[in-house]
Amino acid sequence: MRIIKYFFKTYPITCLLILFIWIMCLGTPPSTPLDNVSLIDKWVHIGMYALLCGSMWFEYLRKHTIVIRAKLIVFAWIVPVAMGGAIELFQAYCTGGRRSGELLDLLADAIGVTIAFIFGILWVRHLSKEKKDFD
Repeated sequence: MRIIKYFFKTYPITCLLILFIWIMCLGTPPSTPLDNVSLIDKWVHIGMYALLCGSMWFEYLRKHTIVIRAKLIVFAWIVPVAMGGAIELFQAYCTGGRRSGELLDLLADAIGVTIAFIFGILWVRHLSKEKKDFD
């Protein structure tokens, strides 16, 4: 329970984004004029997961003076991609046919996370020149 409280206190934006992503991905999608745009769903997945990973980097760097690379690889890349996979499985098997899990959605999730991860690494390198330690 202490870990959950720590996570919510340390990463409030990330927690809200995780909740938002789960609600959006498991709910019934609204109909919009953008439905006619080719691959709009994939672009939305890329954007949501890039924002999620970016918020993780922002909140991590805001609270920590020493950057632990292994921790960021796990929590800012592997965990979001795994969450995307879990959501796709839930969509396929737990939404009663309203949603279908797609491998391309998972790929879009991974692309969004990777883009934000690369920007995060560049951000850390920039900050390391300003006296941040990089392990």
